[in-house]
Amino acid sequence: MSLISYAEFLQASTLSKQQLLAWGKQSLVADAPGTIPSLPLPPMLMFDRITAIEHAGRRGLIVAEQDIHLDAWYFLCHFGNDPVQPGCLGVDAIWQLLGMYCALRGGLGAGRALGCKEVDFFGQIRPHDGVVSYRVEVRRYSALQGGAVVIGDGTVSVDGEAIYTVKDAKVGIYPGIQYSDYPALSANARGGVLNQ
Repeated sequence: MSLISYAEFLQASTLSKQQLLAWGKQSLVADAPGTIPSLPLPPMLMFDRITAIEHAGRRGLIVAEQDIHLDAWYFLCHFGNDPVQPGCLGVDAIWQLLGMYCALRGGLGAGRALGCKEVDFFGQIRPHDGVVSYRVEVRRYSALQGGAVVIGDGTVSVDGEAIYTVKDAKVGIYPGIQYSDYPALSANARGGVLNQ
């Protein structure tokens, strides 16, 4: 897979699985002006492709899809006699997408989930389902001095049927907190309250 320029990255309207994996390894963009917020790598990366990215001022949209596999790691342990994808993974996918949106708008640093106000589960994802879709309506993106914050509402659907909603999900981008020399005991080796 070839590298893309930072200008191409900021203009992306879709991303393939190869591109998402390269992003997770920090090997997608050739000329980034700083640290692009990371994506998790499999098995925590919760989607296989981004099918739409739109920007409209402080608002926007990001849509992703995940192919369901009969032997997915979460089906093998959640639960042994009743396999279902944990709902928290769908919520995490919404946070992952919001962090991506910040990066695609120019946010630099490390992304962190900051919470959500309301989560409603009214369906489930089972091993013989086909495709999970994640749709996040970005309600507000704000570039801050040294970071960014994004708030959005997400819908998780399986095979075209909505099964979860996540309201007011929030992600922040913080410069200077990345722990890139893991497992060394260094300045960012310990957690705690993020600097405001």
